[in-house]
Amino acid sequence: MIIHNHGGRQLASKWAKTEALLAEPSLVQHIPPTRKYSPYALMSMLQQHGMVVVKPIVGSGGGGVIKVTRDLGGFTHTYRDRTQRFQTFDGLVHALGSRTGKRGYLIQKGIQLATVNGRPIDYRVKYVKTRSGWEYRSLVGRIARRGLFVTNLSQGGDMVTAGQGIRASLGASQVKGKKAKMRALTVISTRVLERKYPGIGQLGFDYGIDRNGKIWIFEVNTRPH
Repeated sequence: MIIHNHGGRQLASKWAKTEALLAEPSLVQHIPPTRKYSPYALMSMLQQHGMVVVKPIVGSGGGGVIKVTRDLGGFTHTYRDRTQRFQTFDGLVHALGSRTGKRGYLIQKGIQLATVNGRPIDYRVKYVKTRSGWEYRSLVGRIARRGLFVTNLSQGGDMVTAGQGIRASLGASQVKGKKAKMRALTVISTRVLERKYPGIGQLGFDYGIDRNGKIWIFEVNTRPH
């Protein structure tokens, strides 16, 4: 789905943007394995990764995002701050079906994010096209509200500067390098998306840094708030 407005071209589908980025070899290692939702794909991803995130193909603000895990006792399904446990895969799929309805969903490998005081943190980079070229408007960290796994500010997360977030979660020595890497990935990704979808004018990149310090691109928004 493509929408045009005064802020430039908008692409609502996370799947379309993920596919475009996966075509660029230097980005592939930074994109968590992602598949379109089906029960078969879910079982396969859970067998491979143990934890996945199920999220709407079209949507923002962390709404509708569900964390699913597989362990020896069965399966768990976490939505906002509520976790349900299922002994059978069929029970899990039935519960997911009542949550997802007919909307299209993606399954993405779950990433164990670095944390600040036990709360996951991720990052938003806002990048805007001006007459003189693309410019950074902000680079911030978002710390999840205690008890939640989504960091979105609309769900009660706290905002810090990217530097503060990296320092608190990974240590001061990591700040310069991680910020530089996020900026480099932003430039490459924007080039790829602009080539495929001419007319885009503003992008919001959601990045995560895992406990080992690896940077992941979770999604790219063409309507960044």
